[in-house]
Amino acid sequence: MEESFSKGVGKEGQVVTGSIIQREGDEFVVDVGLKSEGRLSIREFFDAEGNLPVGIGDSVDVFVERCEDQNGLAVLSREKAKREEAWQALEAAFNDQQTVEGRIMGKVKGGYTVDIGGLAAFLPGSQVDVRPVHDISRLQDETQPFDILKMDRRRGNIVVSRRTVVEKQREDARKALLETLHEGMILDGVVKNITDYGAFVDLGGLDGLLHITDMSWKRVKHPSAVVNVGDTVSVQVIKFNSDTQRISLGMKQLMTDPWEGIGAKYPAGTKFRGTVTNITDYGSFVELEPGVEGLAHVSELTWTKKNIHPSKILEVGQEVDVMVLDVDADRRRISLGLKQCQENPWEAFATQHPVGSMVAGEIKNITEFGLFVGLEGDIDGLVHLSDVTWDANAGEEVLKEYQKGQEVEAVVLSLDPDKERISLGIKQASPDEWSQWADANAKGTIVKGSIKEVQSSGVLVELGEGVEGHIRKAEFSQDDRDGSHLTVGAEVEARITGVDRQKRKISLSIKALEVQQERDAIKEYGSEGAAADGPMAGALGQALSQALENAKSNNAE
Repeated sequence: MEESFSKGVGKEGQVVTGSIIQREGDEFVVDVGLKSEGRLSIREFFDAEGNLPVGIGDSVDVFVERCEDQNGLAVLSREKAKREEAWQALEAAFNDQQTVEGRIMGKVKGGYTVDIGGLAAFLPGSQVDVRPVHDISRLQDETQPFDILKMDRRRGNIVVSRRTVVEKQREDARKALLETLHEGMILDGVVKNITDYGAFVDLGGLDGLLHITDMSWKRVKHPSAVVNVGDTVSVQVIKFNSDTQRISLGMKQLMTDPWEGIGAKYPAGTKFRGTVTNITDYGSFVELEPGVEGLAHVSELTWTKKNIHPSKILEVGQEVDVMVLDVDADRRRISLGLKQCQENPWEAFATQHPVGSMVAGEIKNITEFGLFVGLEGDIDGLVHLSDVTWDANAGEEVLKEYQKGQEVEAVVLSLDPDKERISLGIKQASPDEWSQWADANAKGTIVKGSIKEVQSSGVLVELGEGVEGHIRKAEFSQDDRDGSHLTVGAEVEARITGVDRQKRKISLSIKALEVQQERDAIKEYGSEGAAADGPMAGALGQALSQALENAKSNNAE
């Protein structure tokens, strides 16, 4: 009896091994070697899956709370035994710096509760991962490894960290990755951070930069349009510097390059439909297919609107028809044109208005060298200064007779659709009175006119509308060598001695007229062969003198 009683001494507050000897209803009767057996609810033996792993005859560990109660039965606890076992296991792991398995149960102030072998531990929010975790649900679905940071059995306090475990795993993975990493290697990584110029991808201990230009073959405005933080992506190592451990990654390199065989797909001279993706000062980028863009230079957007910003013509997202002008596969450049898909107004004008036809238009601009006249098709033609008036001496003063917005008629002089040039003439729209007058009055003709201006070198004679002749002093009358009778407004008769059509100048001579009159008088009244001192000399001289006097009188009149 003394030996039996001595077995129970010192068992209170300890975990002992007992044996299930009987089942009574929902309870097991357990013999732990005391004066009496203890009873435990069967529910204390169910596992996490709801199974009962023990039965009559099995040995179980239980916690002895008291050797006997008021009924003389031993007070036992399976749960406390489990807790005691768990504490001992955790203390051993803590002392040996070993990881333990647990499951995140729920959120509490400042962190989360973790079930580790039946014990509740505290996981601070900063110790969940190496980077902030906003959604913990994915971690609650499976058992996680933890390091024990702190234990206080008396207070029942346990603090654990998952972050330290992840850091160890990352360091191991980093070392392993560095040993095998090489350019061209394909890896899976998690997007860690996004910037304006790209995204940083966690490859498992090492971060690599996925630049925005290597995300896709097509234009990417911002990395967030392709990837999001937390996304798992497949990338290829483009460049790796083992000294600095900098890694450049690419996603588009794992896709088919749309520029392969680009020349055959988009030959020059063919038309396609594309979408405007970007507008700059120098032109507009048009996407022909995902990853393939071409530039429509500002000079190729429209036939008529020059020096205008592309945004005044196009907008991002607009679908347009374009023509391929040139393809440079090596430099990945395609030159496009919008205006080539529209009717060329210069060619249309040339077809409808050939050289020599009459057109009308409004003066758009006046420059020192001529007038720009607006024509149908929103194009301009130039009336050069020399084609404004038939008056060669008018100069730039003639331009003062015209104003912007004035309607004028002109003749098409020349057409060059390729250079987008049209030459017009206003003077050609009316007859050339000077040429008509010159055609009717050849050299040697005797003409009449009024003196318009007395100059130091001679006099200027108005012969008709827009027609003037000049008499040099040397060509004045032999009887009026100083030109005293040649005043402004006086009528004069002279002979044409020269016509310069290029300079539009007419030379006149009174002296030449008098010489001609003398010759005509000689022919009429005498013979050149008659003797000067013959019987007829006196009569001839008298008659000639009378004829000259009559001619001079007529001129004076």
